[in-house]
Amino acid sequence: MSSDNGQPNLFTSSAAGVAAAPPGPTATGYQPLAAKLRPSCLAEYVGQQHILGPGKPLRQAIDSGQLHSMIFWGPPGVGKTTLARIAAERASAHFLQLSAVLSGVKEIRDAIAQARQYKAQGRDTVLFVDEVHRFNKSQQDAFLPYVEDGTLIFVGATTENPSFELNNALLSRSRVYKLRALEQADIESVLARGLAALPGRVAAGEGCLERIAGQADGDARRAINLLELAADLAEDGQITQQTLEEVLQASLRRFDKGGDLFYDQISALHKAVRGSAPDAALYWFCRMLDGGCDPLYIARRVVRMASEDIGNADPRALTLCLDAWQVQERLGSPEGELAVAQAILYLACAAKSNAVYTAYKQARQDVESGDSAEVPLHLRNAPTSLMREMDHGAGYRYAHDEEGAYAAGENYFPPALRDRQYYHPVDRGLEQKIREKLQYLRERDKTSTIRRYD
Repeated sequence: MSSDNGQPNLFTSSAAGVAAAPPGPTATGYQPLAAKLRPSCLAEYVGQQHILGPGKPLRQAIDSGQLHSMIFWGPPGVGKTTLARIAAERASAHFLQLSAVLSGVKEIRDAIAQARQYKAQGRDTVLFVDEVHRFNKSQQDAFLPYVEDGTLIFVGATTENPSFELNNALLSRSRVYKLRALEQADIESVLARGLAALPGRVAAGEGCLERIAGQADGDARRAINLLELAADLAEDGQITQQTLEEVLQASLRRFDKGGDLFYDQISALHKAVRGSAPDAALYWFCRMLDGGCDPLYIARRVVRMASEDIGNADPRALTLCLDAWQVQERLGSPEGELAVAQAILYLACAAKSNAVYTAYKQARQDVESGDSAEVPLHLRNAPTSLMREMDHGAGYRYAHDEEGAYAAGENYFPPALRDRQYYHPVDRGLEQKIREKLQYLRERDKTSTIRRYD
């Protein structure tokens, strides 16, 4: 695994402890284009104006050299490592970097030992931890005393939501800054710089840089790597659309199965269905497929949507979704995806009701918070004479023998929960008819001369 800058972990374990790798070219003289283009100051840094614009707290902290512990949260390739380096340089602080993927307790101790040495010399240390969410609780806790006493300034980088992945104690001592995917124009400006920095004379045909920027999906490092690969494949130093066909044919948009982007996109799909926006729902479905999501996972979630957001307003929705899931299982791609798309569009256009979902949650809450109420005698099973002698089933009214096949005034709850109502059908779709029927039956209960538990 590499760090946010695409380079190997900058710490190595040795008898002398942790040592920072020197910047610049390797022994062979090769340096990746992304490393050559790394900004050294905020004037060269692209994007993130929402946190680095004039007057913003982070900008003021960096400009003044008065740093605080912080967490940079954002997608890959948006400059988390670079921003940490710039901040440390501006504050004249020693910069140490750990990768949570490759490092353990020993590397953490070595880094803290170095920070203590610099502190004794009157110099601050910025300890940058890439992929900090990969550290377990005890590893994260190891930083706390040294953050509190000022031994080091902690800067963590993560692609995952810190509120889920980081300890509350560490979060409370750090300020979280959300970094955003770079805009197309930002990526294009980085690519223009990269083109000029390529060795030899390399030119890009019309629209080539724009196409690379679009394929990079907000990731500057990815864009630069694609540019460098295209330059290697370019004939006579000319990057053409044909060159890009070779470079981009296997490229996928960001998806990150199991991470924030994964859950953000399934959330967007679900909310689009709930909001009766079929076109948007279809877009997010295709985005997830394009990113490599298992269509069966989406099919399963679509079945959930049918019950949660459509319910009895249109009971056909659940059947259609189950059928689509089965088509996906039996036929696979691409026929299965088309069936799932059909189900998604149906759900988005169907009448909406969360009455079933709400009723289920309320009933579960009553069960979990209440006592284990006994089943009333008249509702108990009575298959044996002994049970009948104990009045199991006594007084039970067989609904089919009652007027309209409804035993008005009967109660099917434990006595303490009599007249509890969870299900409130909406006035849309089939539930409108269900609502009218339930209202009629409740009126019969009120006027009945027989009232159980009266």
